[in-house]
Amino acid sequence: MKQKIEYPIKKFFNDKKQDLKLSLLTHEKTLNKAIKTPFLNRPGLALTGYYDRFSSDRVQIMGETEISYLQSLEENELFSRLREMLVYDIPCIVITKGLSAPQALTFLADEYQIPVFVSHLSTNRFYIDLMKHLDTTFAEQISIHGVLVEVFGVGMLISGASGIGKSECALDLVDRGHRMVCDDLVNLRCLDGRLVGQPRFENLYTMEIRGIGLVDIEKMYGIHGVRKTKEVDIQVELMKWDDMESYQRLGLQDEMTEIMGIKIPIIYLPVTSGKNLSVIMEVIAMNHSLRTFGYNAAEEYTRKLNKSIMQASQANKELENNIDSKKN
Repeated sequence: MKQKIEYPIKKFFNDKKQDLKLSLLTHEKTLNKAIKTPFLNRPGLALTGYYDRFSSDRVQIMGETEISYLQSLEENELFSRLREMLVYDIPCIVITKGLSAPQALTFLADEYQIPVFVSHLSTNRFYIDLMKHLDTTFAEQISIHGVLVEVFGVGMLISGASGIGKSECALDLVDRGHRMVCDDLVNLRCLDGRLVGQPRFENLYTMEIRGIGLVDIEKMYGIHGVRKTKEVDIQVELMKWDDMESYQRLGLQDEMTEIMGIKIPIIYLPVTSGKNLSVIMEVIAMNHSLRTFGYNAAEEYTRKLNKSIMQASQANKELENNIDSKKN
C-alpha cells in the first residue's frame, strides 16, 4: 500500500542541521509543522506583492537577492510585505550563505508560527543538497513482505509464502559472509528509475527465526553483516515444489516482474527438503552479474549445442558423399 508522506520540520532539522549547516532563528515552538512536498521555491515575486503563482506549500529559500531586496525596504513597507507573505501556510523559510535575517522576518515568523532557518551553505549548494534529500524522502514507496539481502553485490528480494524459509535462507547467507538489509517487511522506494529497499525502521536489523524468536543480526555478525539500503536487482520467489508444475530448465526465457513501474527479473524457485537454498542464491547472484556483463549461460549452451549439431550433420554428409563416391 502506498504511503502518504509528511516530513515533520522538527525531524528535518534534527536530520539535516549538520549536513545543511542549519541554525534555527525562530522559537522552537515554530517547529510543529511539516513539509508536504519535495519541491522548493524562491519567493522573489511574492516579496514584491505578486501572489497569483506563489507556491506557498513549498520550502521557501531566500538567497542574497531576496535578503538585499528586503533590506532595501522601509520598515513599514517591510512589515507589510512580510505579513502578506506569512499569512500563507508556509512550511519553513531558509536563508542561505549565512546572511543576516531582517529582524522583522523573525519577529513575524514567530507570530505566524513559521520556522526560519539560516544555512551557511551557498544558495546553489543548499538548493541542490536539499532537493536531493527531499526527493529521497518523498520518493514513491510501498511495503512488501519479504527479505532483502546483498549477495556478491547483487540486491536480492526474497519473497514467498509465510513459513517457506525466507528468513532462514537469509540467515544462512549472512553466515556465509553476505549482508542483510531487512527481514519480514521491506520498504521499497522508486529513486531515479531504480528500486531501492530499506528497513521499515532505521538501524533495526532483527530477524524472526521460527522456534527461536527474534535475533539481532548486527549484534551477532557485526556491522559488516548488514547495510542500510540496497538497490533491488532481482526477485526470487520461493514456492513449494509441485510435481504438476513446469519449471525453467535452461533459463532461455527471462521472466520479469513490475514493482512501481520498474521491471526487474524474477526467478520462481521451487523449494524441497534438503535443497541448499543459500548456495542456489549465490549461484543466482553470480549468474545475474554475468548477464549484466553480456554473458548468458543458457544462450551460450544453446549456441555451442547448435554448433555441435551442425558440425555433426556436416560430418555425416561428408561421410555419405565419400561412401557414394567409392561406390561409383
